[in-house]
Amino acid sequence: MNNSFVNTARLFGAGLRALLVLTLVTGVLYPLVVTGIAQAAFHGKANGSEIKADGKVVGSSLIGQSYDLPLKKGQDTPDPDLKWFQGRPAGGLGANSINTRYKLILSGATNLSADSGAVKGKCTAQSEDGTLCAQVLAAKAAVVKDNSVPGYTVRPSDVPADAVTSSGSGLDPAISPEYAELQVHRVAAKNGLSVAAVDKLVKDHTDGRTLGFLGEPQVNVLELNIALKDLTARK
Repeated sequence: MNNSFVNTARLFGAGLRALLVLTLVTGVLYPLVVTGIAQAAFHGKANGSEIKADGKVVGSSLIGQSYDLPLKKGQDTPDPDLKWFQGRPAGGLGANSINTRYKLILSGATNLSADSGAVKGKCTAQSEDGTLCAQVLAAKAAVVKDNSVPGYTVRPSDVPADAVTSSGSGLDPAISPEYAELQVHRVAAKNGLSVAAVDKLVKDHTDGRTLGFLGEPQVNVLELNIALKDLTARK
């Protein structure tokens, strides 16, 4: 009995020491080392790829934001604030087809098939409400209407796909250079700026393909709007 008790106590002690050592190594030392390396080598990414303006964190370069007017009485969805560049539709397409909510709780794609609502393989005015075709057509009409200003008319064929469809996450922070360029005249008119100055902003904030061949050129909307705010303040 005594030997059995001693052996049990020895095994228990060894197990407890192993537990404490492994807890220290894997639960304390390893996380500290990994965190230290991340902070030293990838400080911005480790902290959420924060974007600052006027010394304050205003968002992340990885998550889109909405640029809407305050809700009016009786409204369920706010109108887009058209003095700003607008991002992709978020959380599925809705009545506000320029840019919906960008709320993390609503993240996700529409889950509608590519031919949802198509009539003989095409999206037409006869497409049923709630289908992808009907939503895309409504979104395209809104983009054309909102971005057509005196001296510049947007045609339906000018509207790129990312202006009327949400990304898989619904939180895409970037738009195509084509969609950004389409908004230039409207943003210039709304802010009393020259088209050339706003167009230069877009070009300055257009990122090329990663390593020259991965992905597509894109424009981060938050960074572009911060630059737009600075430009407007200097006019």
